[in-house]
Amino acid sequence: MRPAVTAVMALCPILLAFPAQAQTYDPRYPICMQVFSIDGPAIGCGYTSMAQCKASASGRAAECFANPYFAGGPRRTRRSRS
Repeated sequence: MRPAVTAVMALCPILLAFPAQAQTYDPRYPICMQVFSIDGPAIGCGYTSMAQCKASASGRAAECFANPYFAGGPRRTRRSRS
C-alpha cells in the first residue's frame, strides 16, 4: 500500500503544474462562431441569434453553430396530475 501512496503523492505536484484550459463555450449565449485563421481556429460564443452570427461571419472564413453548452432557454416543467 505504501508504494501506491508514494506514487500518488509524487504525481500530484506534477499534475497541478499543467496549465488549466479555459472554457471555450460561453453558456450565456445560444450561438457560437468558429473563425479559421493562420494561427488556428478560434471559437467565440457571444451571439443571441443565428442571423446575428451569420452577419458577423459574412466574408470571413467562419461558421456559426448552436452552442452545445447553452444554459439558458425555456425550461420545461412537468405538471402533476391531481
